Amino acid sequence: MSEEKNQMSFLSHLEELRWHLVRSTAAIFIFGIVLFAFKKEVYDGFLLAHLETNFVTYTWFCDAFSAVGIESDFCGVTFPQKLQSLSMTNQLMNAIWTSLILGLIISFPYILWELWKFIAPGLHPSEIKKSKGFLFITSLLFFTGVAFSFYVIVPMSVYFFYHFEITDTIQNNFTLSSYISMVTNTILGVSLVFELPVVIFFLTKLGLITPDFLKTYRKHALVVVLLLSAVITPPDIASQIIVSIPILILYEVSIHVSRFVVKKQEQA
Repeated sequence: MSEEKNQMSFLSHLEELRWHLVRSTAAIFIFGIVLFAFKKEVYDGFLLAHLETNFVTYTWFCDAFSAVGIESDFCGVTFPQKLQSLSMTNQLMNAIWTSLILGLIISFPYILWELWKFIAPGLHPSEIKKSKGFLFITSLLFFTGVAFSFYVIVPMSVYFFYHFEITDTIQNNFTLSSYISMVTNTILGVSLVFELPVVIFFLTKLGLITPDFLKTYRKHALVVVLLLSAVITPPDIASQIIVSIPILILYEVSIHVSRFVVKKQEQA
């Protein structure tokens, strides 16, 4: 009888999880459909905005580097090549897929909310009280990553790849798919990287990470961050520093988060 109850309990939890996933998926599709309906505005104002010579980031970088006496190619930037669509269905499928990815990004707080509603019944009242800020902090970090990638990493990457050439005899002719994939993957990837403090919080709670471990490997993390910055930014020191600073700040914040969790566990 006890086994039967356990099985029923498991199936009811599974059914509940299924409905949370259904509602989360529905939210992604709803936002995706709305974005698809306004695809021209989405592409011109967001996805292809970095191909405009007067995009705000290029102006900021030009003024900032000039103010400190550093020469920068961001002044007078141009993008002569146009994107190419190489198959009849390419634009349609690209618009559909991109709408779903952006729908996922926009619905991120709601998906977190559905996840929280599934987990919360299994937590103690004290744990629920302490975790009230979870949704806000996680969403804030995520959309900070979206803004940082959109205004910093993506424009630098677009400029670099558009102007990188091995020899004059090779011409860059980028496809729509490769360009949009780079933009959406960068935005989504960087946004998830900004969740580092949240990830460290849970890993510390599980006993898999300690603040001493993070401090010990701080130098290794610095090397990894600098290498990552060198890959995704134009090959100049100023751009690499711009990308490295927020990631290193997140790492330091993660150390303090881990230390806070350990301190609370010791007190308990």
